[in-house]
Amino acid sequence: MFNFRKWWFGFAFLLALFVTVAGQQIPAFAQSKLKDVQGHWAQPCIEQLSQKRVINGYPDGSFKPDAPVNRAEFAAMVDTVFHNATAIRTGSEFVDVPANHWAAGAIRSAYKTGFLSGYPGQIFKPAENISRVQALVALASGLKYAPARSTSDTLQAAFSDAAAIPDYAKTALASATEKQIVVNYPDVKKLNPNQLVSRADVASFLCQAMGISGGVPSQYIAQAGRPIPATPAGGSSINRNGEIRGVWLTNIDSEVLFSRANLSKAVQRLAQLNFNTIYPVVWNWGYTLYPSKVAEKATGSSMRLVTPLEASLDPSWEVKKRDMLKEVIELGHQKKLTVMPWFEFGFMAPADSELAKRHPDWLTSRQDGSKTWKEGIHQRVWLNPFHPEVQKFIIDLVTEIVTNYDVDGIQFDDHFGLPNEFGYDAYTVEMYKKEIGQDPSTDPKETFWVRWRADKINDFMGRVFQAVKARKQNCIVSVSPNPLHYALPAHLQDWFTWERKGFVEEIVVQVYRNDLDRFIAELDREEIQLANSHVPVGIGILTGLKGRAIPLEQIQAQVKAVRERGLAGVSFFFYESLSSWAKEKPAQREAAFKRLFRTPVPRPSMVGSDKPAV
Repeated sequence: MFNFRKWWFGFAFLLALFVTVAGQQIPAFAQSKLKDVQGHWAQPCIEQLSQKRVINGYPDGSFKPDAPVNRAEFAAMVDTVFHNATAIRTGSEFVDVPANHWAAGAIRSAYKTGFLSGYPGQIFKPAENISRVQALVALASGLKYAPARSTSDTLQAAFSDAAAIPDYAKTALASATEKQIVVNYPDVKKLNPNQLVSRADVASFLCQAMGISGGVPSQYIAQAGRPIPATPAGGSSINRNGEIRGVWLTNIDSEVLFSRANLSKAVQRLAQLNFNTIYPVVWNWGYTLYPSKVAEKATGSSMRLVTPLEASLDPSWEVKKRDMLKEVIELGHQKKLTVMPWFEFGFMAPADSELAKRHPDWLTSRQDGSKTWKEGIHQRVWLNPFHPEVQKFIIDLVTEIVTNYDVDGIQFDDHFGLPNEFGYDAYTVEMYKKEIGQDPSTDPKETFWVRWRADKINDFMGRVFQAVKARKQNCIVSVSPNPLHYALPAHLQDWFTWERKGFVEEIVVQVYRNDLDRFIAELDREEIQLANSHVPVGIGILTGLKGRAIPLEQIQAQVKAVRERGLAGVSFFFYESLSSWAKEKPAQREAAFKRLFRTPVPRPSMVGSDKPAV
């Protein structure tokens, strides 16, 4: 079907209506030869865009490549190029953009798709010239870019004048730099963020965003680069004469935690197989698996070893008789195993848990007010990581363990974040409005809104780290996240920034891939290699699930790939699947793991500072 609106605005921009807006001459026809771009650094790009009817010359045959661009003109360019962009909000009527304004439709479209926003009072300021940073932020926002690396590292590596970048623009600029749409002439290292953007600048940005080959000389395209690795805190370095050899102990599809006899047998077995680290779960399904006064106050139950999935087992079974965490620490240390309790559920809880029922004000929500989130067949809710009472509850749980138990570390995982569709509860929205001056974006993936929430979680992680260190200086703070390119945009978990700021001292990235090439591609990602130059970075490897067997050949190939890349080791998910539910016989599996870890080795450690050396 003929799209009149798309044709009209493309044609309107092409002709530019032969009018003068606010005293400014508007470019008219596209010329095959523009007389003032010959020899210009952006000539190839300008000519290609002109041929595509994206940008146009003036009636006198000039292009005026160094002329500024106002907001109406920029909206028209964006609408012409990205007319198929998905709308993220309803169109706004601006008081200073009458219906007969030459760019009214383009402005409305650029607003709806997230490329541009207005000013307070429903003002757009169509004749206001825009800066380079504003143009780049608009493109990054409209194209839904999100940085995969540390924002500060990217900007510092790419630009000599990074300090001049406004705070609001840093995340978007970093993502735009990663996507290679930032073009700087004549000095590729100098962004000049607050300088007015020229028509040639905008043309070059669009060429890069559109993927037009050869449009911009490569020497002017800003590169994110590889930031120089920072020296670990305290001038320490990593002792590479060891390897993480870990396994997670859970209470789902496994009875290893359900009796001291089971624990003793498991620890003995792991020691014989030359493992050196165990991660026993202590927080899941809305309960602690150790006697907790903090949990009892919040949920009415001091502990629960079995999950609701174990319908045949009494929830109060062995609750009064045992302290599972005390036992696993005692048994583990007897065999010289490092013991790091694992806070599996993080901010997540079952929707029908006592925690959720007793504290509905602790829960965050989507835009429509819904709070439940489906994980497989299970209904979950998410504690609001921005709420001070939730933060206190989590810190109190962590410090309770660090204070009362002889643990070697604490581990958080991929649930110590928040799915990006959440954060629209009244508390968080009001906090955002107080800080930013407007409602959060209706697009949960919008760059600034993602970054704002991720930064709040970053800040909280810093508080957790400080709380741990205040009670036990040599307690390792570990995290087992998903790969960063998923963890940050999807779950607001910027673990790379945690590492860069010194908030974590061990990282075990979950890379649960069957395909070896995909597995290796994750290991080769820059953020993993950079983090591994500062702290031990291991890889989480799936050894099987109930109903999903993982062949020995796959596990062996993945361990080999980790070692070949100089990473710090591996941890297997999970204990029961080391030998159960596999095609191979248990004895075959046992012998294979023994061959993987032929002799005992220590864990890698931080030396030369007060970092722990376990």
